[in-house]
Amino acid sequence: MKSSFRPTYETIQEILVDHELATLGDAYTNFIYSLFLSIRNGRPTGSKANSSMLSKALKQAGLRELMSSRMDRHGQADAAEALLVYVWLQDLTTISESVALLVKHKNVTEAFSSLLSRAKEKLNL
Repeated sequence: MKSSFRPTYETIQEILVDHELATLGDAYTNFIYSLFLSIRNGRPTGSKANSSMLSKALKQAGLRELMSSRMDRHGQADAAEALLVYVWLQDLTTISESVALLVKHKNVTEAFSSLLSRAKEKLNL
C-alpha cells in the first residue's frame, strides 16, 4: 500500500520543506506519539505531539541547521513530521520500531530527538 506513492528526494532539505509530506507526517507522528503514551500510561491514549517539543527535538538531532533561519517553530515541527513519515514510507522503519525507540527514553523531547537522528542516519543522504 505504501509503495503506491513514494516520493523521492535528492537531499534531506527537500524532505524537510515538503508541506504535503508534513501533512501526512502530522497524522503519523501523532499516531506513534499516542502509542508511546499508551504504553507509558498503561491505557489507550490519543494525543498530539506539540510543535514546541518537536522543534526542540529537531534542534537536538542536529537537523535545525539544515533549514532556513527564518523558519518558525511550527515550520520546524512540520519538518520533523515530514522526515518521520518519509522514513516510514521508504520502508526504512516500522511503526513498532519507532514506538520502541520512543519508549526507551524518559524525556519526550529526547525520545523524538533520538527518533529523528535515527531517521537521518537511515536516509544516508
